[in-house]
Amino acid sequence: MSFARRPTSERSVAERLAEGEARLLDLSIESTRADWVHATYLSPDSADLAARAFTRRVLATVELAKQLTPAAVATLDPSDQRKASLLRLSQSVVAPEDSALSSELARRVAEMEGTYAKARVRLTSETEPLDLQLLSQRLAESTDPALSEEIWTGWHGVGRSMRTDFARYVELANAGARGLGFEDTGEMWRSKYDMPPTELAREVDRLWAEVAPLYRDLHAYVRLRLAAMYPAHVDSTGPIPAHLFGNMWAQSWENLYARIAPAGIRRTSDLTARLKARGITPVEMVRFAEQFFVSLGFDPLPATFWERSMFTRPRDREVVCHASAWDVDYDEDLRIKMCIDVTGEDFQVIHHELGHNYYQRAYRHQPFLFRDSAHDGFHEALGDLIGLSVTPDYLHRIGLAEAPREDDPVVGELLRIALDKVAFLPFGYAIDQWRWRVFSGEIPPEEYNRSWWELRRTLQGIRPPRERADDEFDPGAKYHVPASVPYLRYFLAYILQFQLHRGLARASGWEGPLCRFSLYGRPEAGARLARMMAMGQSRPWPEALEVVTGERRMSAAGLLEYFRPLSDWLRRELNGHPVGW
Repeated sequence: MSFARRPTSERSVAERLAEGEARLLDLSIESTRADWVHATYLSPDSADLAARAFTRRVLATVELAKQLTPAAVATLDPSDQRKASLLRLSQSVVAPEDSALSSELARRVAEMEGTYAKARVRLTSETEPLDLQLLSQRLAESTDPALSEEIWTGWHGVGRSMRTDFARYVELANAGARGLGFEDTGEMWRSKYDMPPTELAREVDRLWAEVAPLYRDLHAYVRLRLAAMYPAHVDSTGPIPAHLFGNMWAQSWENLYARIAPAGIRRTSDLTARLKARGITPVEMVRFAEQFFVSLGFDPLPATFWERSMFTRPRDREVVCHASAWDVDYDEDLRIKMCIDVTGEDFQVIHHELGHNYYQRAYRHQPFLFRDSAHDGFHEALGDLIGLSVTPDYLHRIGLAEAPREDDPVVGELLRIALDKVAFLPFGYAIDQWRWRVFSGEIPPEEYNRSWWELRRTLQGIRPPRERADDEFDPGAKYHVPASVPYLRYFLAYILQFQLHRGLARASGWEGPLCRFSLYGRPEAGARLARMMAMGQSRPWPEALEVVTGERRMSAAGLLEYFRPLSDWLRRELNGHPVGW
């Protein structure tokens, strides 16, 4: 039997891709290790090492991507063609070819991230400057509008010193994106979703249109309650001041729950109090989350996870406390980095972060260029999907809550969740809407701040406590902007998590309200989820979505079903009160 030899041109291109893929794996491990050291030992030295490793990885990626011309890619088999396409889109920021400019880009991003991590604010009532974590706690607890404004204004001042660096970052990142054939970095980001970038933008607009009516009703209800509490600060028909939500960015309103939920529906269970009463430690909180995945049929985490993760803030050095999940060697060296507080909120966050780790572990057998989620929204959706299963019944089954009663008012719990997840939607939609326009040049540097607040007023119905100067840079007060992390993934994740939740509930034969369904202890559902996770990015995302849901298009129908009892309740409560701003 004879076999036809592949053409020499195809062999050489395929071999070049394979060699480049192996090299990128090595460089990515090196860069991720340097990033870990920098994030957990902030210093000029660690920043320089991380920037150098980042530069080497990005330059190698760009070099290989440019070698894979359209004519060369056309000779590859479909799997390698997909690898070549993903390679071209694999970086959130692409450095220019010039090594000096590439180093400058890496340095400016590292410096902005370091500025954010090391920022401190001294309040008039405090003797020492406070970091973001402590400021956020003060803001969450505050019922004094003057104190809330001082906290909010103090933290938002962190962006001003980044403004020049950010404008230069935009120039350099756009130069790198144009080197790969994109108009700008925004177009490159929108090209990562197995559809043309213009179609992706339309899909995002469609999804926002599906959920906007529910958001506007929730906004109107919250405004009604806040206007009663703070009549001198809240216009009952206009946008709400951003400092009154108990959250630094007004992206979650959950801290308002105890103040605005009527007593008849308010949930009184306090997970934070139960955790503290039982003396649960941060590491034990992570153990609870691990056992959630074990109940679905997944293996326990490796020993190195417990040895190498950062669970609490070190006392001897500056670190990046922003919670994140790490796959350091793209195999089994899984870690999380958090400054865990023993709170119900962090209990949820830990479940979310382990969702990332288990997703990373599930696709580790894929070729390196396929070791990622179906699209970046899937990674975030999986983490949040697990959070949806942290129900009263789940907490009871693990000994952290009393048994829920069948007649417990579901609307109270739904209002609490909506203040987090529905309130987030326009914020998640707005950040990259703004950055896309910045990258395209539609928004020049002198209009950064004005355009930011115009967009947030239009989409979120919020405003700053007072007019903000044009030389401020309030977008820089949100980590993902100085760190150059695309944000659309979070908006898509908040849609997808409910779509996946509904798909798994249906597959499990669940007949109760969608908001009461938990994955915990359902290995059959876990097996379906694992099949999707193991695909990584090897196939277009509609195929991964179909494995769990039977659907090939993103839809907010699951979210709307989940919150339907709340939606009906909100309309009854509003009954003639103004909606919109």
